[in-house]
Amino acid sequence: MARKTETSEDPLDRPSPLAAMWRRLFGAPRDVQDPRIFHTISLMAFLAWIGLGADGLSSSAYGPAEAFKNLLVKNPVTGRVEGQWYMAIFLALATVITVFVISYAYSRVIEQFPHGGGGYVVATKLLGPRAGVVSGCALLVDYVLTITVSVAAGGDAIFDLLPHALRANFDLKIACEVAVLAALLIMNLRGVKESVEAVMPVFLVFVVTHLILIVVGIGSHAARVPEVAGQVSGGLRDGLSTFGTWGLLAIFIRAFALGGGTFTGIEAVSNGIAIMREPKVQTGRRTMIYMAASLAFTAGGILVCYLLFDVQGFFGLTAGEQVGRTLNGVLAERFAGSFRLAGFPIGSVFVKLTIVSEAALLFVATQTGFIDGPRVMSNMAIDSWLPHRFASLSDRLTTKDGVVLMGWSAIALLLMTHGSVDTLVVMYSVNVFATFCLTEMGMCRFWFTGRRHHEGWVRHISVHVLGLVLCSTILVVMVVEKFGQGAWKTLVITCLLVAACAWVRGHYRSVQAELRRLDRVLLDLPAAPRPGGEPDPRKPTAVLLVREFGGMGIHLLLMLQKTFPDFFKNVIFVSVAVIDSGHFKGKEEISALKRQVEESLARYVELARRIGWNAASATTVTTDPVEGIYRVCVELARRYPRVMFFGGKLIWKRESWWQRILHNETAFQVQRRLQWKGLAMTILPLRTGADAPGIAAPA
Repeated sequence: MARKTETSEDPLDRPSPLAAMWRRLFGAPRDVQDPRIFHTISLMAFLAWIGLGADGLSSSAYGPAEAFKNLLVKNPVTGRVEGQWYMAIFLALATVITVFVISYAYSRVIEQFPHGGGGYVVATKLLGPRAGVVSGCALLVDYVLTITVSVAAGGDAIFDLLPHALRANFDLKIACEVAVLAALLIMNLRGVKESVEAVMPVFLVFVVTHLILIVVGIGSHAARVPEVAGQVSGGLRDGLSTFGTWGLLAIFIRAFALGGGTFTGIEAVSNGIAIMREPKVQTGRRTMIYMAASLAFTAGGILVCYLLFDVQGFFGLTAGEQVGRTLNGVLAERFAGSFRLAGFPIGSVFVKLTIVSEAALLFVATQTGFIDGPRVMSNMAIDSWLPHRFASLSDRLTTKDGVVLMGWSAIALLLMTHGSVDTLVVMYSVNVFATFCLTEMGMCRFWFTGRRHHEGWVRHISVHVLGLVLCSTILVVMVVEKFGQGAWKTLVITCLLVAACAWVRGHYRSVQAELRRLDRVLLDLPAAPRPGGEPDPRKPTAVLLVREFGGMGIHLLLMLQKTFPDFFKNVIFVSVAVIDSGHFKGKEEISALKRQVEESLARYVELARRIGWNAASATTVTTDPVEGIYRVCVELARRYPRVMFFGGKLIWKRESWWQRILHNETAFQVQRRLQWKGLAMTILPLRTGADAPGIAAPA
């Protein structure tokens, strides 16, 4: 019969001073069985907009600027480099349309895949596992780059306010950015909601300052509308006569595509559905509306303001004067730098506040990488593309291993690229649009194959076809134009990651094949003449740590019987319901997992009694298997004085470091804790591979 353990008050269980300090830093454990836990940690639409939409909104700090910069082209007649700045109006219009097209397409993804997972799940379900792993790896690199590019761009914006000597000190800038990354890493280990609430003021300051900048900036130049219209009309005539229709169109497409970083955060909402408040689909769609509207308004408005405030003068500065400066910084300076109120330089304060809020929002945008990146890793780990440990939750209900890996990978990329935003944006955009393309292809296939069941399929598929054309165009232009400036790096990294995932999956499949061999041999054992019953606490008791019912657990039971013949009279099977990111979706999923574990243990008990053992079981629900098993074992030791604990471990003839990563060391960790408490535990080996000996036979 399954039992739920209670927390021990033994002094040996008290945390060490170091552990206590760690707990104060990262927060106390959460109770996974608390019925209010999902409401407590989930995000309503507004907070989700901050936590996930910040990535999209922050891209307005570098996406529009990159598009505007690429309007600077060589005149084939004069041979001089000239700017086709009038095209900023058309870039702004194209940006707004593209944001809403991609956002609407991902809203449909949310409806069809309400449990989240975004591009990885869409590609896996609709295009197959191979497309899924490519999409998943692209997303992982994308989210690492989300963190890296956001911190690097934020550092650039902050250093834009400093004197030239400090702006040019790249070592100092990199050191500050690494420190910011470390602080964000710690904050995200505490929990998603806590980290979002902490950065909410920053987000709101950015929204207010940029709303003023765009609305007042455009409004104050309303009288110049005829003049600007004349400039645009005249520029088009000159451009057509100089470059021709196709040449001018090529310039526009190139600038639009190379400014694709503007759209890079749109998919984040569909990937993060799991952390949103019920009803998740409605919350996700509302969040997507908030993000699309804010991004379209900000990015489009900034492009228009570039033209109205003649920001192109920035390109007339010398190379030394341009170091550390950003187009948005120049725009803010031209908009409000001269404002004074009663002699007080209020404009200068506004400029600094705008730039600081932009930098801070870029830091906030790393939340998307820290939130969605580990969730993609957990989905891939559940499908055995990555080590299974990446699906585990910490006692704060975060995917701790994924968060840590994302943080360290971002630091490595930051150092490798020397914090170059231009390089990072190119690397970032390539992977984002690779995922976009796979997602749009999957949704096109979904609506086409299901056209008989959906009357409005033409309307739905047309949006995804348009999205696919836009995304593939941006991807191709980005790879071709920027191949030598960073595109090749992200392609190599992604391909290496795909190869590593394929190898990991192959290893897990080979192990599963060995375990299935045990299942075929051991699941049909002969019954004993006299069946067992309930355990007697006065007799020697063996506690066997098992997982789901199968050949591995039965093999360990038979090894125990063979190694200690006729000594142990009782056997207690222990397993825990481990809540990982795949099960942490609601109370129903947790209850179903607990029932599954209890049913598996009941089958072990039934089998053990049939072959002559006195048997029972014990379990609990936990996020940490080591802690959960330890607590159950301590409770059993109180009830059964003559007890000894046994666990199993897969072993190979030549064990490598990577096997210790792919297969957890739960048994050894439990053994260390029980031995420290004075309780004996033995690890029984289970050999795998062609060199393994024969399977233990029943006594």
